[in-house]
Amino acid sequence: MVGTEVPCVPKVCAYITRNGRELLTFEADGHDGLQVPKGTIEPGESPREALRREVAEESGLTELGSITRLAEDVWVRRLSPPKLYRRHFFRVSVEEDRDAWTHVVTGEGEERGMEFEYAWRELPASREFALSLDDYVDRLESTVPRQ
Repeated sequence: MVGTEVPCVPKVCAYITRNGRELLTFEADGHDGLQVPKGTIEPGESPREALRREVAEESGLTELGSITRLAEDVWVRRLSPPKLYRRHFFRVSVEEDRDAWTHVVTGEGEERGMEFEYAWRELPASREFALSLDDYVDRLESTVPRQ
């Protein structure tokens, strides 16, 4: 692969928080474990636009509070054949009364129709996330408004 640049697939990842102390996560059949809403940024879409769309499609949440950019990185999904993701991480605050729910994924992606089981987890997260999605969870505490 010398001299060949591997393209990065642009992604957004949402750390959705409630009360500044809980993080929304999901699990689903066919997925690698604990995850957060995420997805591919479509052509012509900004990361924030993609974030809003992906959160709505994957969780059903449409009333979002503050959105704060936390980090951007390049993550190696696999080495052979190479697949790289340029991940944009955001903290999103919401007011949500449900402690747990099942959401059927909407949109046009390959996950359409899948059921995601959502639940809130106390911060700091004690479980490792799939796909290194917890890489920036430690930054959430520094973005929580002081009471």
